[in-house]
Amino acid sequence: MQTEAHPIGVLLVDDHQTMLWGLSRLIDGEQPRMKVVATASCCEEAVAHTQSLAPDVIVLDLDLDGHCALDILPQLLSNEVSRVVVLTGEREQRTLDLAVLRGARGVMRKDASAEQVLDAIERVHHGELCLDAPTMGRVLSELTSVKKPPKADPESVRQASLTQKERDIVRTVVHGSGASNKTLAGQAFVTEHTLRNHLTSIYQKLGVTNRLELYIYAVKHHLDAMAH
Repeated sequence: MQTEAHPIGVLLVDDHQTMLWGLSRLIDGEQPRMKVVATASCCEEAVAHTQSLAPDVIVLDLDLDGHCALDILPQLLSNEVSRVVVLTGEREQRTLDLAVLRGARGVMRKDASAEQVLDAIERVHHGELCLDAPTMGRVLSELTSVKKPPKADPESVRQASLTQKERDIVRTVVHGSGASNKTLAGQAFVTEHTLRNHLTSIYQKLGVTNRLELYIYAVKHHLDAMAH
């Protein structure tokens, strides 16, 4: 690759001072191709340096003094300039996949060679992804999979089966809880016979057996307000 007109500005984020020292010497030894613009050893420093310096590439350890750096990835990427290469000892594959899903362009183990680290910084700076094939496969599968809709709540299914007229009847029963069927039928503008037919259907759909159970069910599930 040709030498950059400006060196690639790199922010190093790791809570191990020895690692920061080694990476700094490695990257600064590559000038003018790239240089370290700052180092950080915690999440707060990483975010502050990113906001003030807008580094081209952030080399990020995921475990920062017991805090997971996944949580700050959106802030590190919010300037639309910085790109993230994760360099970590993390072995949990799901965590590494999440880093990519949240925007990291590269993932490397801490046992990677110096050449591999330098190559990853340069490739990510040029817009490439630096991921192994299995990681790419899992991430693409996650991004393209059709999410199954959550199973419907059985009570919601029962309530959705009520017709608009039956909802009106339920509301009438709740608001006239002590009234006779004849009175309720008048309030619902139906005959008493039709009211009884509606109530039978409602009982079957909601799994109740009488007006008292219907009243308790309707109040519990706020059905007295469903008719509007």
